[in-house]
Amino acid sequence: MKKPIPVNLDKKLVTLVMSVSLIGIGLTTVLSFHYSNIILEERVVNQLESESTIRADSIKSLLGSKVQQIQVIATDPMIRGLTEEFNMVSDPVVFNAKISERRIDFLIQVQAYEPSIGGSNDLENVQIVNKDGKLLFALINSKNKKDFESDQIFQRGMVEPYTLITTDSNGDRELVVATPIQNKEKDTIGTVIVTMNTQLIDRILLNRQGLGDTGESYLVNKDHTLLSESRFIENAAFNKKIETLPVGMCFENGEENVGQYQDYRGVMVFGASSCMDDLGLLLLVEIDSGEVFQPISSLREKIIVLGTVITISVGVIAYFLSKRLSRPIIKLKNAANRIAGGDFDVRTNVRTDDEIGQLSRSFDQMAEKIQDSLIKIKEREDIIKQQKDILLQFSQYSSNYCVCFVDIVGSTRLTSKLTDMQTSRFYSIFLNTLASVIAENGGVVVKNIGDALLYYFPKTDTEDVTAFENMLKCCMKVLDARDTINAKLQDESLPALSYRISSTFGPVRVAIIATSTIDDIFGSTVNICSKINSFAKPDTMVVGQQLYDRIKNVKGYAYEKIGTYSIDSENNFAIYSVRSTTPRL
Repeated sequence: MKKPIPVNLDKKLVTLVMSVSLIGIGLTTVLSFHYSNIILEERVVNQLESESTIRADSIKSLLGSKVQQIQVIATDPMIRGLTEEFNMVSDPVVFNAKISERRIDFLIQVQAYEPSIGGSNDLENVQIVNKDGKLLFALINSKNKKDFESDQIFQRGMVEPYTLITTDSNGDRELVVATPIQNKEKDTIGTVIVTMNTQLIDRILLNRQGLGDTGESYLVNKDHTLLSESRFIENAAFNKKIETLPVGMCFENGEENVGQYQDYRGVMVFGASSCMDDLGLLLLVEIDSGEVFQPISSLREKIIVLGTVITISVGVIAYFLSKRLSRPIIKLKNAANRIAGGDFDVRTNVRTDDEIGQLSRSFDQMAEKIQDSLIKIKEREDIIKQQKDILLQFSQYSSNYCVCFVDIVGSTRLTSKLTDMQTSRFYSIFLNTLASVIAENGGVVVKNIGDALLYYFPKTDTEDVTAFENMLKCCMKVLDARDTINAKLQDESLPALSYRISSTFGPVRVAIIATSTIDDIFGSTVNICSKINSFAKPDTMVVGQQLYDRIKNVKGYAYEKIGTYSIDSENNFAIYSVRSTTPRL
């Protein structure tokens, strides 16, 4: 069998460095481009959405203001009176005579409001039509008399204020606003139809600041017809059908669209739409995807070139460094082979100050100490055994402390129908909640004993009554925590519980075990505390005689003797219930 060709260490090092360099540059490039794309898309989408909303609101505001301005004419008493007067004339001859006679009256009223509805800059014509569709007045008379009875603008204007962007006979775009004229009884008696140019709308749409070289905003009506000028197609207004995704979403589902899609040219763009279905309009703001991603494409090319240069440079440097590094390593390899053969007198004598020099010196020290290793191992085993013996010892001291015992009422009954998992969760909520309350209020939790919790207050080894006041406050908070515990139990479909607290004061033996950070306590005081717990009613607290003597003068609490506990025939003491007289928040 042919032996594999060995690969020298220096070649491996060069390969490793080149691989790490390529992988690092590749991952950095891919991740940076990925997150750059995400960030750039988010910014562009947010910008387009903001532009779409602002421009749509501007157009709505513009159209709304025009309607309000024209409604001022429609509600003018003179205009309403003249319109009602014409509605009462049925003779065509008299009707036409009155039109000529009353024109000056209409003209005076319209000219009074002309500056407020655009003046000569925006205003093109004002027409007043009665309820039968007959023209009563026109600011600019047309050679062709128009029949308004079948006119869509007239019909809509008789019902409600109506706006429409359309074209005139010359193909120029115009904005037509119609609003009903109503009498005092709110009956529609005619219509005011005002025609204006679209300069103000164009000013909103053709402002391409912040939209780059390919961005544009434009309007589409419910017939999917482009209403404004296109940046890319000449004379597109009213000649171009728009069948893009946002148009269908708006006029079919009443929804708006933000994101990437194909525009009316078939080019991928980022766009945002504002659907003004109440006006029958859709506003779109778009920018070509190619322009959006152009900075990233340029950055990608620069990073690839720079990465290639860096990789080649790193490879050359790695080759020379690998040659320098491999010499002492080969020397170490030969020395290790001699030690493996039992020659402990070998020395590498590499004197460099780098890690390889340190390794060489460590290697030489290893050769000197290898024979002592077994002895040191045995010594360490003896030390470990001695440490285990020490860990099992503990010190003891005694102090007078206030000891408390909190126990669940009827826990066996409550948990009898629970699963093991539910039982564990039941006790966990109870014990952990109370342990947190106790720790936050100066108590020290010793341990849980089944369904009970044992804790004490180390600062009560004093004559200062403040320590006992704090102990009482803590115990009251433990009782108050019942609502919190039951709420948590209810959330997990577990039964509600009640518990009771007993507390005594006296000498306590405290054991500090070296293997634990938690002290343990024991003694007669602890035993008595657990015994008198059964005297307490659910959700109350009881104390022994010695503790009562210490706390009986503390204000804010009421005490009641409820029984006597007998240790033996000679040792009896009273038991008192404690309750707070301070209203709880």
